[in-house]
Amino acid sequence: MTDHTVSAVAAAPRPEVSSTFLQIAVLAMLAATGTLATNILLPSLPQMAASLKVSSAAVTSAITVFLAVFALGQLVVGPISDRYGRRWPVLTGFAVFFAGSVWCGLADDLPSLLAGRVVQAAGACATSVLSRAIARDLFSGAALGRAMALIMIAMAAAPGFSPLLGGALDHTFGWRSEFVFIGVFAAIGAIAYGAVLGETHNSTRIPLNPLAIAGNYGSLIADRRFLIPAATVSLIMGGLFAMFSAAPRVLIEGLHFSPIGLGWFFAGTVLFVFGAGMLATRLAPRFGLDRAVQIGLVLAAAGSIAILLASIFNATFLPFLCAISVFVLGMGIVNPLGTAQALSPFGEKAGAASALLGFWQMMGAAIGVWLAATVSREAMFALGIVLTIASLLALGVYTMRTKAS
Repeated sequence: MTDHTVSAVAAAPRPEVSSTFLQIAVLAMLAATGTLATNILLPSLPQMAASLKVSSAAVTSAITVFLAVFALGQLVVGPISDRYGRRWPVLTGFAVFFAGSVWCGLADDLPSLLAGRVVQAAGACATSVLSRAIARDLFSGAALGRAMALIMIAMAAAPGFSPLLGGALDHTFGWRSEFVFIGVFAAIGAIAYGAVLGETHNSTRIPLNPLAIAGNYGSLIADRRFLIPAATVSLIMGGLFAMFSAAPRVLIEGLHFSPIGLGWFFAGTVLFVFGAGMLATRLAPRFGLDRAVQIGLVLAAAGSIAILLASIFNATFLPFLCAISVFVLGMGIVNPLGTAQALSPFGEKAGAASALLGFWQMMGAAIGVWLAATVSREAMFALGIVLTIASLLALGVYTMRTKAS
């Protein structure tokens, strides 16, 4: 065999390499489904409330219910996909999500909307959660790291830019058009998944054993290496989603922003998330993970307290913007570094650890959204209270880790 022939044989797998970008793009669509379905609605919450004849605080339950079902679903979908593969759970998830989107778009009262959101979330948890499992099926080593980084960028961009899209749709066609859009998004995602990825779980199928699954979750909860950083990240995530849900009431109702203006506000927060992620990669090698997370927590707490003070003494846009920017900067440092700390010691339980962390994060998000809507009728004041409590609790919890180490 000549050198030329050897080179040709070695180059044969290159078509697979060339398809990597397309695979990651489809995985990013799967990962972004859940946050897209939640945050695209944010500029329309006041309009939805008026249309459904309820208060704007009451209509935020459409976000709380979605996040709660999304959280619980993560604990179920992972083991099911290990037993039956990825293809049918993902395609079923897209179909259920599509049906829920149609239901929401046709809802004429709040209970009907909430029922549709439950159906939506049941589908979204399959597509979003399994994006990580499929990435592990397809890639390994450095390639997996790059793939996960790009997927995480999509997950960060979706909640930041989707309100801008939602504001434009609401302004042009009304709030129901947002459900049309995400229904079409689900249909395109299902077609793309079937064409580009399909079944990727080709290793040994793991039987569904509820006792073994519960044992894995229990051992993680009992391990401080997982418990403390996971609880820290979940508290901060609760604050982030409280901010997402309260911002329409603060900016549209309180400060008279347009839905498009609110969308631009959320798009700007993405820049802080990206900037914080870049800063985190520099802080961790220089100061160590523990100190870098502490810096992020202090920033988040400072921003939270500043929002609370602004709501009392000067409830205008500029103080609110400065304070929320500091909180988001701190959150953007804590979230990736804390997640890495929670998952890195558990390679043999990576799936269970990822599912449990995702469950805690989304439950924290659901509780944060609920509290921000119920603590006070003054949206900025309620947000300041929720963020301050969440960030100070997170700082206190994380201190237990540094004292033990």
